[in-house]
Amino acid sequence: MIEQHVLDLQEVDEMQVAVVGGKGAHLGALSRIEGIRVPAGFCVTTDAFRRIMAEAPSIDDRLDELSRLNPDDREVIRTLSAEIRRTIEGIAIPGDLAAAITRALAQLGEQAAYAVRSSATAEDLPTASFAGQQDTYLNVVGPAAILQHVGQCWASLFTERAVTYRLRNGFDHRKVHMAVVVQQMVFPHAAGIVFTADPVTGNRKVATVDAGFGLGEALVSGLVNPDVYKVRDGEVVTKAVAAKKRAIHASPAGGTQVLPIDPQRQELPALTDAQVVRLVQLGRRIEAHFGRPQDIEWCLVEDGFQIVQSRPITTLFPIPEAGAQENHVYLSVGHGQMMTDPMKPLGVSVWQLTAMAPMHEAGGRLFVDVTRRLASPASRAGLLDLMGRGDPLMRDALETVLDRGDFIPLLPDGGPGGPPVGGASAPIETDPAIVTELIERSQASIAALRRDIRTKTGPALFDFLLEAFQEQKRVLSDPLSVQAIMAGMEATWWLNDRVREWLGEKNAADTLTLSAPNNVTSEMGLALLDVADVIRPHPQVVAFLQGIEDEGFLDELPKLAGGTEARDAIEAYLDRYGMRCVGEIDITRPRWRERPTTLVPVILDNIKLFEPGAAERRFHQGRQEAEKKRQDLLERLRALPDGEQKADEVKRMIDRVRTFIGYREYPKYSIVSRYFVYKQALLEEAERLVQANVLLEKEDIFYLTFQELHDVVRSNQVDDQLIQQRKDAFRSYHALTPPRVLTSDGEAVAGAYRRDDVPAGALIGLPVSAGTIEGRARVIRDMAEADLEAGDILVTAHTDPSWSPLFVGITGLVTEVGGLMTHGAVIAREYGLPAVVGVEQATRLIRDGQRIRVHGTDGYVEILPSK
Repeated sequence: MIEQHVLDLQEVDEMQVAVVGGKGAHLGALSRIEGIRVPAGFCVTTDAFRRIMAEAPSIDDRLDELSRLNPDDREVIRTLSAEIRRTIEGIAIPGDLAAAITRALAQLGEQAAYAVRSSATAEDLPTASFAGQQDTYLNVVGPAAILQHVGQCWASLFTERAVTYRLRNGFDHRKVHMAVVVQQMVFPHAAGIVFTADPVTGNRKVATVDAGFGLGEALVSGLVNPDVYKVRDGEVVTKAVAAKKRAIHASPAGGTQVLPIDPQRQELPALTDAQVVRLVQLGRRIEAHFGRPQDIEWCLVEDGFQIVQSRPITTLFPIPEAGAQENHVYLSVGHGQMMTDPMKPLGVSVWQLTAMAPMHEAGGRLFVDVTRRLASPASRAGLLDLMGRGDPLMRDALETVLDRGDFIPLLPDGGPGGPPVGGASAPIETDPAIVTELIERSQASIAALRRDIRTKTGPALFDFLLEAFQEQKRVLSDPLSVQAIMAGMEATWWLNDRVREWLGEKNAADTLTLSAPNNVTSEMGLALLDVADVIRPHPQVVAFLQGIEDEGFLDELPKLAGGTEARDAIEAYLDRYGMRCVGEIDITRPRWRERPTTLVPVILDNIKLFEPGAAERRFHQGRQEAEKKRQDLLERLRALPDGEQKADEVKRMIDRVRTFIGYREYPKYSIVSRYFVYKQALLEEAERLVQANVLLEKEDIFYLTFQELHDVVRSNQVDDQLIQQRKDAFRSYHALTPPRVLTSDGEAVAGAYRRDDVPAGALIGLPVSAGTIEGRARVIRDMAEADLEAGDILVTAHTDPSWSPLFVGITGLVTEVGGLMTHGAVIAREYGLPAVVGVEQATRLIRDGQRIRVHGTDGYVEILPSK
């Protein structure tokens, strides 16, 4: 049985991660691929590691302590992990295990040099690479030294960086075990890495080769800059040869040493172009075997390439599945919906079933295929114009793809490009009764949904929901509704363009939309100020709210003086807005009605920052400012040549903007209202499945698609393994950044602003709400963590409508994602907050508490020196 503690690499394949760890499993699989050479060696299995761990029961207590730590408790992690390592290294390897390792060495050559390499079970996985977390020892000679280094590899499972990585990524320390790979050492002329997809752009058709002299450790450790080659379709398309001043070589006494490279050789390429192409061919063979792009470590010895490691590239954004082979260009839906976080499978499938256009999923995000629109000149112009107004980075990324000329075949005019995006809508009268009628229609449809769904259960519920999804589409595609939305947007664009042309003033419409009527999202923010007014006079309630953690707090309120009024005010707010939440396009996200504690920090901020009656005063003040702006513009226009005519046109458009721009927010409110009704019905089904022991917990339905859940309800059977796989995948998607534009080659096309009219060092974005403001940056990633002071500027990744209650307490807004007509921009204008959106990496580049200046008219942010 002891021999099973040692397995030859030839006996191992990629299915044996639990036995030989990720690295060992991959090396075993590589050694079986035809034409791929792997240095000979063996694995000391995880059984051996478990046996060693059992020798020291004290480690158990240490693991308990580690699992309770926060990843940021660095000092405690350092101390505990060092104790565990010392304990493991101090355990003598049992005689029978040492004999098995020595026998395996004798077969390969006892006095040869070996690489002794850690191979953890949570390593080189498709969802988490763990690269560089454990240790490798090179040029180890003699059985005694090898046994010592095997012990050090076991201990390296508990390096500080490995422990922290596991804590951050939710891996249980007890469930990760360590195998050790012992391989014959190769002494290469050159070594490096081949990525079978471009690790920067994600393009799956471009392979990248990094190469240097000597051992590959010099590249991995950053000691030298490598030569970098890019290969496409069997050809080197770019190469950059670096000056390689040093190399790592095996030391005669064991281990490695850094040696200078002869100056004559420093700028010579480490590989010929033919060798690079050959290496990429080997890489493609390995990629085909594993079924996904690989990060491969290679060595060049006299007679060819040897492969010493291959792992999946975990940072690539997945590509939407498309049946056809031709090229595709995808636009991110999340950037338009202000929700770039991953969605759970039920959320993805319900959005797909209710969306107005076909949606493709990748990495837990949704994309729209715009290839045909780009192919036809007529629809291409409309799409680029719309993108240019809404999100210049998206437009620039699309133009980058188009400029290549060979990715999208261009159709002649009149080709099947589909209708122009947001195409010319038929004119409608500027009549406030239109908006009133549309809102009434939507409310009647939602009331009918609530009434009719009550009696539906089991498979009949799913049939009913499919019909309800069609009704939702019918309401959203109502021509009058589309015309009303477009009327408000087009009038805004018209005003901004004309006023700039005639008076030289930028973004005039921003002030004209202050306190526009019928905006359900801005009303939602002001209504929470009214809730604060009810609670403010009751100190017991305020004190109670400051300490709550339990979602049942509403039931406790009536026990306090003023608590009944407080509860009634919050309940009334939840009746109107409780279906909202952050990331609300994902039906699986917890709604405010389900998690009312989310609102408490915002209510407390409102109590602290505002006087009674603030909501009415703010709305009234906004309306006055808009009216004042209107009078000012008309007066200045009348002084121009043809002034009366210009003033009349502008006056007509101002009326149009104020009539329709508020309705822009209503369809989303309608969608989310319906979603909450659907969700409650589906959770009742989930409860029945839990009672029937089909599901372990209700929320498991979130990891099934709508159709899969329908099948589970019909059959009363579920695939628990599928749910677990989906949970693991969803966790891994959080590490991925979705691109604005993605091609079927896997290339993430970023786009740039291409502006030279901003100060050096400023962060560039899209101006969406005019004005300039200075203040303290509050970098907030979760609305429930809000703790605002007067004058704060909100900096966050993205804001959907659920963030608008925070907008009443801030003086400016900066987001990483957004466009001219996304919800955050609309509400910022309504509240008169200077705002810049689409600022790449704003939450990383701006630190919480820094003073910043937001230029909402010109679209940039300055970080100010600290006082």
